[in-house]
Amino acid sequence: MQTNFFRHLSKLNLAGDLNMTLRPTSENSFVLSILLNNEQCGDEARKLIPPLNLRGTAEELDNGFFEALTKPLQMVSGLMIDMEAFIKQVEEAKKQSAMEKERIDKEKKEKEMKEKKYKEAFERAELLEKEGKYKEAWSALPKVSDYPDFAGAIYKKQSEYEVYLAPSLFAEQQDNIKS
Repeated sequence: MQTNFFRHLSKLNLAGDLNMTLRPTSENSFVLSILLNNEQCGDEARKLIPPLNLRGTAEELDNGFFEALTKPLQMVSGLMIDMEAFIKQVEEAKKQSAMEKERIDKEKKEKEMKEKKYKEAFERAELLEKEGKYKEAWSALPKVSDYPDFAGAIYKKQSEYEVYLAPSLFAEQQDNIKS
């Protein structure tokens, strides 16, 4: 008698280990317990899936074995594959979320540092201005190319200092005319 039991099993394309336990219950009756375990599935809920129990005589189990187990085992196999895929997607989402948060935090810190450097340079220029060192104050001002968000304030301060750096020729002529 030739059987094709293992060829039938291979056609089921199950992911995981198939454990079968055959236990006699009476002289000609058995309970066949079948459990599919997929260790690749990281979800511990897979352990809650009960085994499939088939009861019957040897002849009944021979005749209806594959018909009785095909759909349930394929469903369990697919479920464990889906559970693992879900876990991986959740982990990827967490990682992406953490990366996004890290990127936002980094950008925020960079912006704060840039604003701090701007304020320090501006305060240094104002200190030099109070000392009457307008050329040094003008040079100490932050560059507009480095701080385009503060261009208006920088240009205004530069204009104030330029009055002291390059006095108007017309003002001198008017002073000479008055003398």
